[in-house]
Amino acid sequence: MSKLKSLKQIVGKAQEARASHRERQRPTGFGFALADSIDYLDAARWDELTAAASVFLSRPYLRVLEQAGPENLRQRYALIFRGREPVVALVAQSVVVSVARVPKAAPRKKVVAPLQRLEERLLVCGNLLSWGMHGLAFAPGEDRHQLWPAVAEAIYKIRRADRLSGNTDLVLIKDITDEHAQAAAALSRFSYRELETEPNMVLELKPDWRCYEDYLACLTASYRKAARKIAKDVEAAGCRVEALGEIDGQAETLHSLYLQVHERQKLRLVTLSPRFIPALAASMGEALRCTVVRRDGQILGFVTTLRDGETAVGYYIGFDREANAEAPIYFRLLQAVVEDAIKLGCRRISLGRTALEPKARLGARPAPLRVWVRHRVPMINLLVRGLLQTISHDEAPERNPFK
Repeated sequence: MSKLKSLKQIVGKAQEARASHRERQRPTGFGFALADSIDYLDAARWDELTAAASVFLSRPYLRVLEQAGPENLRQRYALIFRGREPVVALVAQSVVVSVARVPKAAPRKKVVAPLQRLEERLLVCGNLLSWGMHGLAFAPGEDRHQLWPAVAEAIYKIRRADRLSGNTDLVLIKDITDEHAQAAAALSRFSYRELETEPNMVLELKPDWRCYEDYLACLTASYRKAARKIAKDVEAAGCRVEALGEIDGQAETLHSLYLQVHERQKLRLVTLSPRFIPALAASMGEALRCTVVRRDGQILGFVTTLRDGETAVGYYIGFDREANAEAPIYFRLLQAVVEDAIKLGCRRISLGRTALEPKARLGARPAPLRVWVRHRVPMINLLVRGLLQTISHDEAPERNPFK
C-alpha cells in the first residue's frame, strides 16, 4: 500500500510539473509596453499607476538612476495592460556582477586572476539601491493573484529582449512585503523560489512628536541617558551636527565617506557614483535632507533622509572609520535621521536591513521582507531551491526603549 501511495505521489508531482510547464509556455493574455528609459513610456499612465506608490517608482527618481546610477546597472521598464487599461507598472534593473565585486570568504584566500574577470548578468525587479517593494505598482482594485503571472511574463520578455547584451542567468524579484506575500506565491508556478531576507527596521513616530526632544522624552530613563551620552561624546570630540546646504560642492567628500562604509559590506552588487547623491538632492528638493558631522571644518560623516510619502527613508550614510572609533559618529547620524524625519512631518522611518542592533535601540521594529529567485537553466533551479534552504539571516533583536 505504501508503494502504491508513493507511486501516486510521484505521478501527482509529475502532472503538477507538466501543468506548470504548460502555464509558463502559454501567454497570459495581458499586453506589454517595454522600455529602456522611463521617458519612453506614456507619462500619464505611469503616473496614474504610481501615484500612491513609493517615490522610488516616481519618474524624477528613476531619471536620477538613469543619469547618475552605478556603471554596471541599466534600467528597464514595463507597463502591463489588460486590454487598453494599464494595471501594473514595473521597474527592473539589468546588472552585471563580477567575482571581484563579491568579498572573499576569508582575507587569506585569493581569487584566481581569471575568475576575477568572471561575470554574471542579473535581472532584478526592484531597486538594488533601496529596500522595499520598489519594482511594482498595481492598479487599485485589481486582483493581484491574477497580475503576478503577468509580472512573470513581463520579466521574461525583458530578459529575452536583452539577449543582444548577453544571457541573463538569474532573475530576482525584491523586496516582497507581508501585504503582497500571499499573492506573490503564484511565482512558484514559474520556477521562482522564495527567500526571506533580513528585515527592514521601521520606527513608528508618534503624531504628537514635534521635535527630537519629544522623541527623547518618550524613552525610558536608561535609553534616554544613553542617547544623550552619544550626543555629548560627539560634541566633546569637537564635532558639531548640522544640515548640509550645498551638497553638489561636497560630492567627492561624501562619496569618499560612503565608500568607507560600502567597502566593508558583505555583498556589493552595485557601487554609487560620486554624482548620485548630488543628482538625487537636485531632483528631490525639500524632500531630501543631508545632515553632516563636522570637525574643524572637515566633514567626518553624513546621512541622507528622503521623504517617501508618510515614510522617511534613512538612505545613504558614510563616515570616517578612524573618527568613528574616537566618537560615536555613526550612532549620532542615526539620531539625526530621527530628528530629520520629524522635521519632514513623517509618520515612520524606514532604516533598512543592516546594523539591526543599533536601530532596534532607537525603537525600530522588524518588518519582514522576502525575495523570489529564478535561474534560467531548469536544472540550476533545483540547486537554487536547495541553496535557499541553507541560507540563514540575522534576526532583529527585541528592544523596547519606550516608556
